[in-house]
Amino acid sequence: MIRVLLADDQALVRSGFRVLLQTAGDIEVVGEAGDGQQAVEQTIRLRPDVVLMDIRMPVLDGLAATTAISADPDLAGVRILILTTFDEDSYVFRALRAGAAGFLAKDADTADLLQAVRVVAAGQALLSPAATRALIEAYVARPEAATPPTPAAVLGALTDREREVLALVGTGLSNEEIAAELVLSPATARTHVSRIMTKLAARDRAQLVVAAYEAGLVRPGHR
Repeated sequence: MIRVLLADDQALVRSGFRVLLQTAGDIEVVGEAGDGQQAVEQTIRLRPDVVLMDIRMPVLDGLAATTAISADPDLAGVRILILTTFDEDSYVFRALRAGAAGFLAKDADTADLLQAVRVVAAGQALLSPAATRALIEAYVARPEAATPPTPAAVLGALTDREREVLALVGTGLSNEEIAAELVLSPATARTHVSRIMTKLAARDRAQLVVAAYEAGLVRPGHR
């Protein structure tokens, strides 16, 4: 069973997600939190596999809660899936940087919700190419994101091939798509991604997307 904690300050939203998740035979909602502080406390107490985390919550917002959970080595196995409305949440990029495994629209249908929970629980990042590009473009459009990236720290640790692979990860491509793009075997592409994650001390693929942008390897509006 995949154990899920729901963190949202709206009881109706939590109830809705609980009902949808209960349609699956392999997912169990083990707790709920109405604010970020409760989310952190419940995560420590319940050790869920996945936290569905809203950004806008009282006491402690979802970004701070994500940062706290991701920074706790005892919670390394907990995966955080950010609940968002893409046209409003300006904190999603920062949440990914803080350690979230991906993001899901609050109006996602049941199939997408269940798939998202399963993907994240399996240790993968939930970042489709279209959503990744939209996220980056929304992020860099904000005034506070105008600071130019500083690539040296990231690029200096990587080989030329690894930089190519990181750039493609940054656009949201899967390992299989990267392999096709660079004319590599899927196994070789997976190896490159794994080595990049090790070199950059990335928690998961989501943080590689952040690194690709901050290193200047991904330009908004370009593939």
